[in-house]
Amino acid sequence: MYIDWGLELTMALSAMYAAFLGCVIGLERQLHRREAGIRTYGAVALGSCVFGLISLHAEGTVDTTRLAAQVVSGIGFLGAGIILRDKGKTTGLTTAATIWAAASVGLAVAFGMLILATLTAFIVLLLLAANHLPGWERIHHQRKPKK
Repeated sequence: MYIDWGLELTMALSAMYAAFLGCVIGLERQLHRREAGIRTYGAVALGSCVFGLISLHAEGTVDTTRLAAQVVSGIGFLGAGIILRDKGKTTGLTTAATIWAAASVGLAVAFGMLILATLTAFIVLLLLAANHLPGWERIHHQRKPKK
């Protein structure tokens, strides 16, 4: 078996960068005591990146889009497990959505789209920060519940 050390190092750095971006998103969630935190988001971004790298560098004729599509499906299943409904109140939607976005960050890194991955992580953080803006509670509570 031949090991291409340059390629392996590049893939390892990609995996670490994806995990880092996932951890940054997870840090915000953990600081606000949400269902998932640094470890979950880091693992999702890392795992999706590694699956993407495997699909890109698999031997033979492999359709790389098939593995990426399976990552998206798998993360959707994970997110569905996070969403809870209790007494008419739904929780976990934002966590599920941002876990899905963290998976896209990992896949973007795997496919060499580092600017897109970084921008996506930054936008996710901005979306999460919106919840802490002055006046957000007033906007949030203006929605009328269905009867």
